[in-house]
Amino acid sequence: MTILEDLRYTKDHEWIKLLEDGSTALVGITDFAQSELGDIVFVELKSAGTKLKEHEVFGTVEAVKTVADLFAPVAGEILELNTLLDNAEIVNQDPYNDGWLVKIKVDDPAAVHALLDAAAYRELIGE
Repeated sequence: MTILEDLRYTKDHEWIKLLEDGSTALVGITDFAQSELGDIVFVELKSAGTKLKEHEVFGTVEAVKTVADLFAPVAGEILELNTLLDNAEIVNQDPYNDGWLVKIKVDDPAAVHALLDAAAYRELIGE
């Protein structure tokens, strides 16, 4: 199971990475989440410009046998959706790079640092 050290994680299995400007971030689902879901066939996301509260549902991931809600790790505004998601299997193949879901403008960058670090996420999933 891949867990990257430079990301922060939620108990709902989303990851977030602050970008160099310190106020925008990429959000996706973890390697653990995609492996638990199985073959992802469709991703539905709220549109760019949508303001999100922390833990608000911002979309769904549909796999062959289930549909899972996606929860915002922090409050912010969706700036961009990943255009590669037209091929939803990219989330299974590369959840931390090409398989990111949304880019958001983070309301409070300090909130990102309050999320789980890699060690705490490993403990959460029993690794």
